[in-house]
Amino acid sequence: MTLQAIRYSAGNLSIIDQLQLPYVENYIPIRTSDEAWHAIKEMRVRGAPAIAIVAALALASELQTLVAYDQISSSAEEVQAFIIEKLQYLVSSRPTAVNLGDASRKLSAVVVDHAGRPESNGHSVATALIQAAEEMLAKDINDNIQIGAYGAQWILANGLDAKKSKATVLTHCNTGSLATSGYGTALGVIRALASTSKLRHAYCTETRPYNQGSRLTAFELVHDNIPATLITDSMAAALLAKSEASVDAIVVGADRVAANGDTANKIGTYALAVLAKYHGVKFLVAAPLTTIDLSTKTGNDIIIEERPASEVTKIKGPRDKSSTNEVEFETVCIAASGINVWNPAFDITPSALIDGIITEKGVVEKDAKGRFQLEDLFCDPSITAASVPESA
Repeated sequence: MTLQAIRYSAGNLSIIDQLQLPYVENYIPIRTSDEAWHAIKEMRVRGAPAIAIVAALALASELQTLVAYDQISSSAEEVQAFIIEKLQYLVSSRPTAVNLGDASRKLSAVVVDHAGRPESNGHSVATALIQAAEEMLAKDINDNIQIGAYGAQWILANGLDAKKSKATVLTHCNTGSLATSGYGTALGVIRALASTSKLRHAYCTETRPYNQGSRLTAFELVHDNIPATLITDSMAAALLAKSEASVDAIVVGADRVAANGDTANKIGTYALAVLAKYHGVKFLVAAPLTTIDLSTKTGNDIIIEERPASEVTKIKGPRDKSSTNEVEFETVCIAASGINVWNPAFDITPSALIDGIITEKGVVEKDAKGRFQLEDLFCDPSITAASVPESA
């Protein structure tokens, strides 16, 4: 069974604490937007889709509590102002991931529309937000399943030579159930291949300095019994050059895709794209439409978040041999004291290095002029993309 990282039912939200994975599976309650802000900022929850969903559901949970205890204003305008202020606060937790801002705009539009109706009141405005947040959760899971199916078929049709029937895929960072509402984007493609016995092997990078690959992706792959191997980030070039490994595709997620296809993703993604181009390996970005930001024209316009130096100079983990049954965490220094540190959380992969962008509507490829036409995804329901059987 696929890991469930976000649990939500009738206003009760809890998330698996990713800072303790893979050593401890501990779910923590998120009851308010303030608790969600800190969980996102501290990376107890991470991954662009998951961040947006947790923020939306946290506000929904907070509103349900206020309604249950009759602490909500009867004024539609006051509740509208309260919700929009909370959404703006939540967006400030992580600036690079566009999904959070997209969710905020959509929820704000729902609230403004409902508050403007003659029959609306504070309770009904709160209810409108709650329903919209819950619908986002369901849609994200369905979108991820579609992304997995489209991506798997594209790789089998375009990434394999005639002698192969199964694919070997390398992925970076964590893009599975821990980064989404469930199933995953790039890791969802690997899951889709595995579910149809079309996956030969998966490789995941450790993803320094936060080790999302070794801690989280490896955890999910083991959890789902998917054949996989962990490598350090610096081993990727050697792996692609290794004929026995025979990697067919690299599939990564995205925190923001610009209008021209330039993609912001976890630091190290750009290097993998360069390596893929040199070795003739297909390079794919898996991202729902909520990650595509048409208002951002190119990758040069994307603000890159920088993380604390301590993530590079220190590392946290459990004691290797504990005398008790309880897991004891310890932080150790791994760098020379006083050294300067540059720690960008993301990098930009130019669209020229990307073979396809996998969305819930299909795999978008570049046109004859070598350009992605991503705006068509939002205005033309019959966009030409890699087809997928309805049964997928």
